Amino acid sequence: MNDQPKINIDGKEYLIEELSDEAKAQLGNLNFVDQKIAGLQQEIAIMQTARNAYARALASALPQKN
Repeated sequence: MNDQPKINIDGKEYLIEELSDEAKAQLGNLNFVDQKIAGLQQEIAIMQTARNAYARALASALPQKN
């Protein structure tokens, strides 16, 4: 059994240690960007939650119309 780290790209499996330095660098770039995207998505979720709270607060602060 081979327990070496692998990556699956376009349905093909590659041993990470067998990748070229360029491929490893690009893989690192992808991982970095994926982490940044995940962080930004979390920030968007936080901001959307805050926006919803502000909208509810605004609605309750408006004068009542008949």
